[in-house]
Amino acid sequence: MNAGRSTVHEVHGPMAFDVDGPVTAEVFTVARTEEGLVLTGPCGADPWLIEAGPREHPLDTVRRIVSGALDGVLLVHSTSWRYERDAVVLSFMVVLDPVGIGSMAVAPIGRTELARSTAHAAPSVIGHNQVIEHALRHMAWLAAEDEIVKATLDEGWHAALEGYVPDPFRQLERPRLD
Repeated sequence: MNAGRSTVHEVHGPMAFDVDGPVTAEVFTVARTEEGLVLTGPCGADPWLIEAGPREHPLDTVRRIVSGALDGVLLVHSTSWRYERDAVVLSFMVVLDPVGIGSMAVAPIGRTELARSTAHAAPSVIGHNQVIEHALRHMAWLAAEDEIVKATLDEGWHAALEGYVPDPFRQLERPRLD
């Protein structure tokens, strides 16, 4: 770890990763500023796309690359996956201390509806805003349930995540009988 860089926490340790075919890591870098939660990173508000090779776990690849390129990385966590562009796309949320933003462009994060699947099929379209919404809901759940995330995020992060709550898989809910 370089001097001046924050310690990077992974939510759950590395494990064997065995997949045939291309894997792309889609990295969303999120910081909490006085204006609220913002997207930032080397690509501004756009996700950072990183090809994951066959010899390194994708979490390790993402952690190594973002920690080498950005100061203030606090947390790296994979929040979802999908099949797109003939590859498995693993979405990662990187929590960045605002001191690490530097001269990178930022964009505020707005709320959006989640992409919805059916009981037997993935959503036909999943937009970046929906991936971020899902990632923040996932992070809010971890901030309440996971000791590492709970301890890593400060009070301001916990407050910012209060409005993000998991939304159940609606296709399996029982119909009301009233």
